[in-house]
Amino acid sequence: MTNLNPSTYNVIGLMSGTSLDGLDIAFCRFTVDKNNWNYEIVQAETKAYSAEWKERLLSLETADAAIFEQANAEYGYFLGRHVSDFMIKYGIKADFVASHGHTIFHQPDKRFTVQIGAGSAIASACQMPVVCDFRSLDVALGGQGAPLVPVGDQLLFAEYDYCLNLGGFANISYEHSGKRIAFDICPVNIVMNAICEKLEKPYDDKGELARSGMLSKYMLNEFNQLPFYKIPLNTPKSLGKEWVIENVNPIIEQYEIENNDLLCTYCEHVALQVSRVIESKKIKKMLVTGGGVYNDFLIERIKELSSPELVIPDKKTIEFKEALIFAFLGVLRMRNEVNCLKSVTGARKDSCGGAIYMF
Repeated sequence: MTNLNPSTYNVIGLMSGTSLDGLDIAFCRFTVDKNNWNYEIVQAETKAYSAEWKERLLSLETADAAIFEQANAEYGYFLGRHVSDFMIKYGIKADFVASHGHTIFHQPDKRFTVQIGAGSAIASACQMPVVCDFRSLDVALGGQGAPLVPVGDQLLFAEYDYCLNLGGFANISYEHSGKRIAFDICPVNIVMNAICEKLEKPYDDKGELARSGMLSKYMLNEFNQLPFYKIPLNTPKSLGKEWVIENVNPIIEQYEIENNDLLCTYCEHVALQVSRVIESKKIKKMLVTGGGVYNDFLIERIKELSSPELVIPDKKTIEFKEALIFAFLGVLRMRNEVNCLKSVTGARKDSCGGAIYMF
């Protein structure tokens, strides 16, 4: 990495979210001048997963060790090949790749988190240095290992006091008493997309299915009474697929209602939980990104239940902000600078996480 200009970095960020929308690939350029960072998403695209890869990723949670390790390696080669194809397609030359991987396990209370996509395989397939495994060090230090995006919010999106992401999970990031605070609010697309799959749709386009449904007050009350929502605000807390399986799915399974009604009810749950958080902060202006931005019904309900002005940015930022920020976390790792904040995760100390595979 000695050929890097110390003030300019060209990085490919890779992100795969829990909602399994696909692999986000973003070629990002970062410049720094006296600790002031600027960014540009130069090129970006999402590669939808094949039915085979979707099924494989969903099944790994219960796979035996040999199958798991094989998938870890093969998914790494899969990522690396997509990076190579992406660079050829756009005539790109990057300094390195920063990969989040795909989360299979996230259980910080048991001191482990696993994002597959072997860095060695990625590096071999695309013939570039790779930074990956961003969460493990923080978990080892007693932290939640999530969310990691707030470092990017703090350094790249400083003009916004609050940043809300509506992805597989909703999470928020903001300054509080001189520290960056962030936490997961509730599941979003990981639940709603799974409901849509029963209707043979990948997602609820513009929230029209939810809009056509009827609210179940009893189910809504059960969602809102889950113990997670009683944890105080400004407290490090994170959610994973396991939490959804153990807490949300049993509520869904005990009600025999139409899927449109279920979507309507769950949308209302998300809107209520998000508004509960942002109303408590007296927020005036907030950046909103993530796939949930395209759910018009959800955005309308959040606006109706809360007072802040919601600032929805350009399409690239909406869709690729997480890939952008993991590229940036890779830059901080290469510079040996803090890329994970204890004020966000609850770890014993700030850290510089990520495994580096040189090529």
